Amino acid sequence: MSAQNAVLQLTGVCKRFKGVIAVNNVDLDLRAGEIHALLGENGAGKSTLIKVITGVYTPDGGRIEIDGAAICPKSTLDAQKHGISTVYQEVNLLPNLSVAHNLYLGREPRRFGCIQWKKLQRDARALLQRFSLDIDVNELLSSYSIAVQQLIAIARAVDCAAKVVILDEPTASLDSREVGLLFQILRTLRDQGTAILIVTHFLDQVYALTDRLTVMRNGEKVGTFVTAELPREALVSHMLGKELQAMEASRASQHTDSVDPAALQLRELSSSNGIRNINFSAQRGDAIGLAGLLGSGRSEVCAALFGLDSVTEGEIRLGEAPYKPRSPAQAIAQGFALCPEDRKTDGIVHPLSVRENMIIAHQAQRGWWRPLRRSEQNKLVADATQRLKIVCSDPEKPIGELSGGNQQKVILARWLMTHPQILILDEPTRGIDIGAHAEILQLIRKLCAEGMTLIVASSEIEELVAFSNKILVMRDKRLSTTIAGQDISENAVLAAIAEPD
Repeated sequence: MSAQNAVLQLTGVCKRFKGVIAVNNVDLDLRAGEIHALLGENGAGKSTLIKVITGVYTPDGGRIEIDGAAICPKSTLDAQKHGISTVYQEVNLLPNLSVAHNLYLGREPRRFGCIQWKKLQRDARALLQRFSLDIDVNELLSSYSIAVQQLIAIARAVDCAAKVVILDEPTASLDSREVGLLFQILRTLRDQGTAILIVTHFLDQVYALTDRLTVMRNGEKVGTFVTAELPREALVSHMLGKELQAMEASRASQHTDSVDPAALQLRELSSSNGIRNINFSAQRGDAIGLAGLLGSGRSEVCAALFGLDSVTEGEIRLGEAPYKPRSPAQAIAQGFALCPEDRKTDGIVHPLSVRENMIIAHQAQRGWWRPLRRSEQNKLVADATQRLKIVCSDPEKPIGELSGGNQQKVILARWLMTHPQILILDEPTRGIDIGAHAEILQLIRKLCAEGMTLIVASSEIEELVAFSNKILVMRDKRLSTTIAGQDISENAVLAAIAEPD
């Protein structure tokens, strides 16, 4: 393969949203007859780049070429006309139509304006035979499993666009047998000259399937590499922005094991969101770090502890008492608090003011029939603003007018007002400036010193090493490695993340 036979060529592609640069000056070439992985953590810019390629977003700069000709797709349909088709993790077909109709929806064979149903069904059977799918094409799509629906969506995409097929997390809903079948299909398509771009967080699958890979971080391209020539440790370092280092980073002093009962214990915990057999314990004042690549199960552990997903097996103990949250409200009542990964969607309440955002959890905990007087609210807000160094000229201004770092501090203030026993932080420093980043890390250390137990999920290895007493390395929604005490270092964590199954 060479750059000369690139089917899809991106040069200096940029995309901004209200002044925020989501994709910055990205080059990418996708070649005929190759499987190319696009990798990066949340916020790296992968999804935005794909949406630019497929016409969902219009680029603010740069050039997109198909077979050397410049294009600017205005929609996904326009992109398909240029030979680019996408299959998303969430199957975007119509479950109330037959398999055959879904395969040819919008391009049904017609005669005198009428759909030729028998031809459509024959074509559907022939197409699915290429994918080793022996199913009744006249059945409703909803009659089949999500895995089969995913394969049907891929078959449709390949048939719609023979040049470029983009797959977004295609194996997320497939079992090992179905993954093997999909890989066989993708290799066949590659050998037939199709250019395939695949987004995935499964490193084992990247090394088993792809020819080349491109890594993105913070909206920019880190580099493009031949998969077989790039060691796993180097790939993880490129994705996380940290190199393996011989010297250990300095970090907070560690707690020694205590004879007191654990503040929190998880025993063989499994949940409806896919985490399996998780075991760990935390003392009062501990900070437990959750590390791992995107999709490893970090956020899923946080969600299970906060009652967002149901516990299916195992147990959680809070102190010496069993704890099985069935809702966030119950979790809050038991002394849990969660600062979510996506503060804009799941954290701040946009129509409300800074003050209202800050006191809402405390008011809910107190009971809506016992409203806080405005003077009480003002005092709580003033104290929290001073303690967390929140930059806000007026607490009555809309929360959306604050910077990302100050929004994050408001969410922290909200939960600290509830006086939690267990504070869960999911990516607490993502998307905030350096000053706010340092202040939040300082606050984490202070809360631990005051006896609060923290569970912190983060893709920032350096910050986990800086304050954690114990780091749990997750992979494939299982606990892969536990690193504790003086064994904690960036080197040890990165090596555990990169270690093959």
